[in-house]
Amino acid sequence: MKDKNKTPILKAVDFFCSGGGMSYGMMQAGIDIIAGIDIDESCKETYQANIKGAKFIHADVFDLKESDLENSLSLEKNDDELILIGCSPCQFWSIINTDKTKSAKSKNLLVEFSRFVKYLKPGYVVVENVPGVLRKKEESGLNEFIQWLENNGYDNPHFKVHNVNDYGVPQNRKRFTLIASRISKEEIKPLELKSNKVVVKDVIGVENGFPKINAGHKDKTDFLHTVPRISFINKKRLKKVKKDGGNRLDFADDPELQLNCFIGRDDSFKDTFGRLWWNRPSPTITTKFFSISNGRFVHPEEDRALSIREGATLQSFPKTYKFKGNSTAGIARMIGNAVPPKYATAIGKAITQNHINAI
Repeated sequence: MKDKNKTPILKAVDFFCSGGGMSYGMMQAGIDIIAGIDIDESCKETYQANIKGAKFIHADVFDLKESDLENSLSLEKNDDELILIGCSPCQFWSIINTDKTKSAKSKNLLVEFSRFVKYLKPGYVVVENVPGVLRKKEESGLNEFIQWLENNGYDNPHFKVHNVNDYGVPQNRKRFTLIASRISKEEIKPLELKSNKVVVKDVIGVENGFPKINAGHKDKTDFLHTVPRISFINKKRLKKVKKDGGNRLDFADDPELQLNCFIGRDDSFKDTFGRLWWNRPSPTITTKFFSISNGRFVHPEEDRALSIREGATLQSFPKTYKFKGNSTAGIARMIGNAVPPKYATAIGKAITQNHINAI
């Protein structure tokens, strides 16, 4: 008989784990991470540096067999305390109008993840993805997956698009989230933060431990307050962009500085060369957050893009999180693709509370 006074230790396997944003956030909620699985071996060093005790499995989920994973991790079927997490790369279902040929394979990753859920029937299932998987729920395989869950004891799955800013992340980022339980008939929702929404000034800036730096600054410590160089003409452009929320329209009337591609197009791509606002959440941190021409990624008052550590902080990674990689672009990609850890903690705490109430 289980000891009612003892808090059960839930454990999780994190599919498509990348640099460990979801795993780290779940750990903060008291969940034991058994393993992270990813096809990209370049994130292994970062994952292992931060998710202590977890096994990193370098594998293509299309080639991974259910029984092999079961045996290698000593998993059991129908384990009430097991969580399977699937936060698959999602470019194919993104609303951003990009060429989908490169990401075509990723459109079936949810289907591949569901194989393991159907085989192991864990106590809990978590899926996090772009809102597009819900809009295209037939094509993405989401509809079939939800029906299978409901027909196999996961009675009341939660599936909805949430803004991570409601959960302590200083960023506007909408994400589809599914949480399903075989243990409880209660719908499990991520735990919202009761305090005020977190904004940019709460986490970056000199007062928060980010010294002023110039474009091109290289930080060789683990803090990685590193930012790429910008051209002389772009420096002149940024000097004209108003502090705290200005954008490229601030130099649109200067024939030397205006870009030809924006002549007569003042209403399009206004965030390009745009500064963050101190008193608002940041925009979605993408994999190109270190580039001033890829969105509203200019520091609120310094004439430069966001540093690597600032981007990670706006994703809610702690300042002590160690990012390992051979290039700025590679580390930025890991950060931009991550599940914000504080959002993962909100999911993990909701599951932990549910489990305590259910046993």
